[in-house]
Amino acid sequence: MHYERRRKRLVEELAAAGIRDERVLKAFAEVPRHLFVPEPLAPRAYENTSLPLAEGQTISQPLTVARTLQVLALKGEERVLEIGTGSGYQAALLARLADRVFTIERIEVLARRARRVLDSLDFYQVNIRVGDGTLGWSRYQPYDVIVLAAAGPEVPRTLLEQMAPGGRMVAPVGDNSSQQLVLVRRTAQTTTREVIDPCRFVPLIGKDAWPK
Repeated sequence: MHYERRRKRLVEELAAAGIRDERVLKAFAEVPRHLFVPEPLAPRAYENTSLPLAEGQTISQPLTVARTLQVLALKGEERVLEIGTGSGYQAALLARLADRVFTIERIEVLARRARRVLDSLDFYQVNIRVGDGTLGWSRYQPYDVIVLAAAGPEVPRTLLEQMAPGGRMVAPVGDNSSQQLVLVRRTAQTTTREVIDPCRFVPLIGKDAWPK
């Protein structure tokens, strides 16, 4: 009950900050963020702030995640590719909002912990792979939605190629000093880009991004 009250207050805070998508708010109300953070940080899980994970990674600020999900306007039938599993929290939210989620994490210890937590909550529709996220997951393409949880110098070309016509992608783009959250839409002939917000994410490491 203690965490449920805190989770409810977070949802109210997200709504007051401009999150209007009821499905997004419902997902935040249902997914227990405190299980996805390191145990000593569980009391801070429902603060609207990013928190540290192992290996120098972070779990993103809830409002940033909520804005991303709202922009994507998920209907429940989408096949989603996530780059940067991290704690597994965003993957769990995506699983509430879409049909299938495929997520790639380059750090094995994070992927294993995320799998344990997701399984404990019965999120079996989330598939996790350890590897270079900039190369995507060609076996299950095309994807209706692609979400990046780390910032590269540009949107990886391979990920653009794995998007379905009519698909959309949200990606942070930039370096350590300046980043923007970008919405990419793909048509049969081309792609369009729209800047959503300034942002701050960990670096996207991989063949088609920053070197390790």
